[in-house]
Amino acid sequence: MPPIQLRVPLALAAVATLAACTPSLNWRELRLVPTTALALLPCKPDHAERSVPLGGEPTLLVVNGCDAGGATFALMSTTVAAGRAPDDLLAGWQQATLANMRATGTPERQAFHPPNALPLAHAQRIVAQGQRADGRAVTAQAVWSARAAAGGGTELLHAVVYAPQADPAVADAFFAGIKWP
Repeated sequence: MPPIQLRVPLALAAVATLAACTPSLNWRELRLVPTTALALLPCKPDHAERSVPLGGEPTLLVVNGCDAGGATFALMSTTVAAGRAPDDLLAGWQQATLANMRATGTPERQAFHPPNALPLAHAQRIVAQGQRADGRAVTAQAVWSARAAAGGGTELLHAVVYAPQADPAVADAFFAGIKWP
């Protein structure tokens, strides 16, 4: 039997995992093109591509998202050319996300650095309160991350869970599934 110092964290991890494995969540792995990142989504994703002004330049953004368990899950990814400041791009992306959801109050922030990611100041996990487009209250649990791209440039990603109330166990499972190989 593991010592008590290991049993408590293992028990907490098991409880969080069980909470995230509800029948309404059917986790599957997805490659986040055009990056090398992998992620888990709890439902079959819809896929879209669109050009967005990231850092003032038109940038092709690939979006994969779905609804499950009363929440909306979305993964967005892109690759930008060398010379573009990835931390500034993540900061602007965060501001745009918070503005779009009409965030209120001060978001909770913490570092988010999955293995092989760049240790940027704006590679963060955020929890924010705001409104959906129809005016209903929403909580966003979101992360932003980046990795140096092979051959130059930077791979960027953003993952978010929108729900009426935060469910940290589900968000933990979603964000833990993000991998930079």
